[in-house]
Amino acid sequence: MVELKQNLKLSQQLVMTPQLQMAIKLLQLSRLELVDTIRQELEENPALEEVQDSLDASEYENPADDVSVEKEVTIEEKIHDGIDWRDYIEEYNSPGKASFEIEGKDAPKFESFISHKESLSDHLFWQLSMTSATEEEKRIGTIIIGNLNKNGYVDIPMEELARVNGYSPEKVADVLALLQTFDPIGICARDLAECLLIQMRRVGIGDSLATDIIADHLNHLENRNYSAICKALKVSMKEVISAVNMIKELDPRPGRKFSDEAPQYIEPDIFVHKLEDEFVVVLNDDGMPRLCINAFYRSAFNGGKEFSEGAKEYVQEKLNSATWLIKSIHQRQKTIYKVMESILKFQKEFFEKGLTHLKPMVLKDVAEDIDMHESTISRVTTNKYAYTPLGIFELKYFFNSSISRMHGGGSLASASVQERIKQLIGNEDSKKPYSDEKISKILKESNINIARRTVAKYRETLRILPSNKRRQP
Repeated sequence: MVELKQNLKLSQQLVMTPQLQMAIKLLQLSRLELVDTIRQELEENPALEEVQDSLDASEYENPADDVSVEKEVTIEEKIHDGIDWRDYIEEYNSPGKASFEIEGKDAPKFESFISHKESLSDHLFWQLSMTSATEEEKRIGTIIIGNLNKNGYVDIPMEELARVNGYSPEKVADVLALLQTFDPIGICARDLAECLLIQMRRVGIGDSLATDIIADHLNHLENRNYSAICKALKVSMKEVISAVNMIKELDPRPGRKFSDEAPQYIEPDIFVHKLEDEFVVVLNDDGMPRLCINAFYRSAFNGGKEFSEGAKEYVQEKLNSATWLIKSIHQRQKTIYKVMESILKFQKEFFEKGLTHLKPMVLKDVAEDIDMHESTISRVTTNKYAYTPLGIFELKYFFNSSISRMHGGGSLASASVQERIKQLIGNEDSKKPYSDEKISKILKESNINIARRTVAKYRETLRILPSNKRRQP
């Protein structure tokens, strides 16, 4: 028997409103991504406008303040009776200097006036076209140039290139030798040794101690094992050092000067300035579009004008989207400001005394201080940068694990310990560099409890070579 029943149940659900979704999305964007998002929304949403600096901001609708101010703009033009119209007629009808567009004539493209950086392949193709190479050799050269990596090395074995394209290995080798005479010096090499040897031959020292080191003892050179080089080549340490100094002047990546990778500039989201004895937090609003609601859309919607059902929904959607965007941006800026103020409170000693005084801190510390969730703090500190008297730092930099002291006195941040390791190595004797074990002992003498393997991990993070490769003869 089937029985129907009706039950009353009370439950709680988290509903992600469109406004909340937009606020979360904007919170985790970097400054450049935020500006791009705003520009895109300005293009797609007719209800959104950018406040022009030349106009009074009070003329615009600001949903954050919930204030609507409308100002009617009128243009009055009066024609004076004293104007002699014959002068104007004669001037505009006179066959004076004039420019005419000839129909059918191509105007110069806008791109013709834009400079662009020459690529490595373009530079090599031009040089190849200037040679007396045959059409077959030019085709082989084009294939080789097309298989260069960004550093200028050939990425494919010559035997495979010849087999796949149906050319003889001897012909491919001849074309490769031709390309290796091109600028920049060392281009089209198959490995580092060949790249360096090409450069040595071009400067007229193709037969020297330096070339012997490159050809036969590059592994010892990479490991700075100069004693092994002396023993193998039966030369003095002074001669080896002189040859090594010569090799250091060569370029191991000749193609990088033609790199088309644009530099990524960091724009700080917030500034921390020191005024007298106090630190002041200031948001960076430079270059950030100031947004407002289009007055025409707002007045048309609220003025009782007749809309079709579809048009009314469209206008309402665009107005809501514009309002949510503006309020979400304000909330984002306000949250970043509060987080930076909290960081400043916890890390004041860092701002006053320097990098070695950074304290250990976790997201929970700031979250509890400003009454927000840890996930929110994580989003705020990702890809957000602060300009401080000590330099530009990502907000995540201020959150570090702790390294305990040996005899009380609290703990240190891991970034602070890394800075101390960097200073120790920077001040060491280059002929007797500190080993990781020695650095660990020095830090323990300074009441910092850190193991040798942790020193090695921090040293690798700082991209510092081990002691055997830092040693100078």
